[in-house]
Amino acid sequence: MPFHIVLVNPEIPANTGNIARTCAATGTHLHLVRPLGFSTDDKVLKRAGLDYWHSVHITYYDSFEEVKEAHAGARFFFASTRVTKRYTDFAFRDGDFFVFGGETKGLPQEMLDAHLDTCMRIPMTDKVRSLNLANSAAIVVFEALRQNDFPLS
Repeated sequence: MPFHIVLVNPEIPANTGNIARTCAATGTHLHLVRPLGFSTDDKVLKRAGLDYWHSVHITYYDSFEEVKEAHAGARFFFASTRVTKRYTDFAFRDGDFFVFGGETKGLPQEMLDAHLDTCMRIPMTDKVRSLNLANSAAIVVFEALRQNDFPLS
């Protein structure tokens, strides 16, 4: 079973396209939670994913609750700059879900509060508010792959 990236209300098509390309390269499933800040026909989205879209396993949802219901029993980890545990503090295993919020707002505070034991952050200086969403998703999924001895074909 592969890893999963969940984007809750992503806003920038190029970021989602870059994440889709990372998913294609790593066998990670991509889950998009509406509303999206762009059309999935957007040429910027397609250009960022290049010609890898056929290799991306992608599923769309109308709410995060729908994601959790569809994958009952799965482990979900929530990325935010507003929490204290580092992403390297967790032992990831095959099938885990990594949840990221939109570029300008991140994940809703109530979602973080409901899952404090699996909230994670990427350490960084206080010179910037956050890393780029596509970079953050890549950092986390590659750490999960590293911990599992890179089970890529």
